[in-house]
Amino acid sequence: MKESITRRTFFKRTTAAGILGVLAATGLNKPVQATGLSSGKLGTLIDLTKCDGCKDHASPFCVVACGKHNQERFPEPKKPLKNYWPQKKVEDWSNKRDLKSRLTPYNWTFVDHVKVEHNGLEQEVFVPRRCMHCDNPTCSKLCPFSAITKDQSGAVSIDDELCFGGAKCRDVCPWGIPQRQAGVGIYLDIAPDLAGGGVMYKCDMCVDLLAEGIQPACVSTCPKGAISIGPREDVRNLAYKKAKEISGYVYGDKENGGTATLYISAVPFEKIDAAIKADKASKKDVAPGRPGMPVNVENYLSTGKGMFLSAVMAPFAGAAVAGITAYRTIKGDKAKRLQNDMNDQGGEGNE
Repeated sequence: MKESITRRTFFKRTTAAGILGVLAATGLNKPVQATGLSSGKLGTLIDLTKCDGCKDHASPFCVVACGKHNQERFPEPKKPLKNYWPQKKVEDWSNKRDLKSRLTPYNWTFVDHVKVEHNGLEQEVFVPRRCMHCDNPTCSKLCPFSAITKDQSGAVSIDDELCFGGAKCRDVCPWGIPQRQAGVGIYLDIAPDLAGGGVMYKCDMCVDLLAEGIQPACVSTCPKGAISIGPREDVRNLAYKKAKEISGYVYGDKENGGTATLYISAVPFEKIDAAIKADKASKKDVAPGRPGMPVNVENYLSTGKGMFLSAVMAPFAGAAVAGITAYRTIKGDKAKRLQNDMNDQGGEGNE
């Protein structure tokens, strides 16, 4: 587990350095080249006119592929779980790992399904959902521990070795994307009764695969070619071109100040959002793990309160990271000394 995390962290950093190789982009005219990173970001396009939720199969291919690719990173909580201050509850999904109808720490993408009336007809709409990878991510700017970063590809990632699980990222995300699992993370070592509540988890656009020149798991496994990836501007141009062809609509280009995830649909997104809300209300489902599709979402960081919190949080986050780094160094040195002592004792016993 630890080796896997370390390797993935390496991929995150090398992606930002520009080692991305050739990446085939389904539905696009040209592959992504390493040089493309110097001029901008990657983008993904999700075509709702093509997605059918893999309804003839037990689960959508993208969901299965995402779970399989990331299973080594899924949390293994230390039990019994303790209540954390100031709340008197924990978020534990470890016994619901097979739940695929919403986002969880063990399910980073899912396909929502609603029925929408449009132009006098009732239409089925299947909507793959996961992190939007915002251009100006509120989650990253307002994380107290700088556990969320965005690299040159546009991928927004949570470092599970830095996250305290305070869930500020979920609170400020317009879609409530990150999900928390208790009983894991650095807070267990530092302040198990006073801080955090686990670790937050979400899609990171498969940055480890991108670093190897491989498409994200959801893209490569979609049997309908409903999800494609490529240079951000190419994806944006393609989205509007296809939307014009079907007299349709684009989502994600303006919302929250712009995102790296664009949707196209023949049905207005206002109607899709209303259908999701109505379905949630009928099922008494208020979970943030089933996000809606509100349009014209304002970026919280552009508000007075958001700018103030961002300015206040920056020095705190820097100090927190410095403290955690020092803690890790001390802990690592102690472990190294212990291992050396054990090796010395073993050597003496063999003489």
